[in-house]
Amino acid sequence: MGVALEHGVGTNQYLCWRTPGSKPLPFDLLGSGIDPTDPNRITSLAQYLKPLLELLKRLGSSDGHEKVILVGHSIGSACISHAMECFPELISKAIFVSVTLISNNQSAFDILAKHVQSPETLMAKAQVLIYGNGRRKPPTAITFDKNLTEGLFFNTCPAKDVALSTHSMRPTPFAPTMEKLSLTHLNYGTVRRFYISTTADQAFPFPAQLVLIEENPPERVYTLRDSDHCPFLSKPQSLHRVLLRIAHLNEKC
Repeated sequence: MGVALEHGVGTNQYLCWRTPGSKPLPFDLLGSGIDPTDPNRITSLAQYLKPLLELLKRLGSSDGHEKVILVGHSIGSACISHAMECFPELISKAIFVSVTLISNNQSAFDILAKHVQSPETLMAKAQVLIYGNGRRKPPTAITFDKNLTEGLFFNTCPAKDVALSTHSMRPTPFAPTMEKLSLTHLNYGTVRRFYISTTADQAFPFPAQLVLIEENPPERVYTLRDSDHCPFLSKPQSLHRVLLRIAHLNEKC
């Protein structure tokens, strides 16, 4: 069983962990982690997702390949949703962790603007837009005020993890967050979806998660109590148990 772990905004593949009986398939999206691409030069979701899409293509072309489980974090819902639309036959389950749930003809930005972008939210206060092509043109990337990232993303994490995570964060390409997805019942709709909510999340607050779950219900919802936006750091054992539980669920009758 392969598990492809898609990192969230500004982070990288180090959130990977091993689970018994699974083969982790970590990767950095373009302009993330150790990938050298300038995030300001990434202009589409397909370009941003090239490492993930190529990984799935390789798996699909191999003899006797097994389906993979996709795990997406933060605004990575757009990433794994696009992959589900492109390669539904290669994906057995999609797991959304403290993440936006995108519907057809929506973008990640649409969800954020509706639920967490009011001026008084910590998310809005922490965002820093980067204008790589000049102020008269649209933003090219987004980053976060490092003085506010602990309270936004890592508010229940151990201090050592906060320091490492904050230091390793990179700007995220802006254009992919604005791109509206075309999601169909024939492709995206055939993949089983699961959601893991985080009750102490300051980046995408728990009440907003509940609204999205109601609007776009997955097959099952699991809740991590007292977890911030990054449960792989704040509640790693609890997250691990939930991921195993989902991975071992039998096929739907």
